[in-house]
Amino acid sequence: MKYYFLFLLLPVIALTSCSKPPQFSASKQAAIDDANIRAYIANHNIVAKDTLGVYYQIVSPGTGPHPTANSTVQVTYTGQLLDGTVFAPVGSNASGSLNSFIAGWQIGVPLIASGGEIKLIIPSGLAYGQSSPGYPITDNAVLIFDIHLASFQ
Repeated sequence: MKYYFLFLLLPVIALTSCSKPPQFSASKQAAIDDANIRAYIANHNIVAKDTLGVYYQIVSPGTGPHPTANSTVQVTYTGQLLDGTVFAPVGSNASGSLNSFIAGWQIGVPLIASGGEIKLIIPSGLAYGQSSPGYPITDNAVLIFDIHLASFQ
């Protein structure tokens, strides 16, 4: 009888210990990101504009034509989190088709020409979202980039 009771009790314990994780809401995360970005901008006295969810500040517009999503770009950049944690130090380099980079870069980099510099503050949904590329970038991290567009083709 004692074993019969345990046999009946184990499935009940197993089922009640399984809880569903909270459902992810992209719109709630976007609202959280936007509030955090606005607070960061205010606290750091940044004059930024918003386009398609990416906040940006053109430091220097550069000269000539602007790249498109299909352009191959060569950039140097710095990347950090809102809390100041640097994940890409000053002088980091990247090159490749702009459409192979995160969506926030695809939106922001075409706003400048060769030689231009831009600060991008990118909400998580236009960065890595829930797919962290690794420490220190966590899931749903807002990213800040200072980008210098060296050239493009």
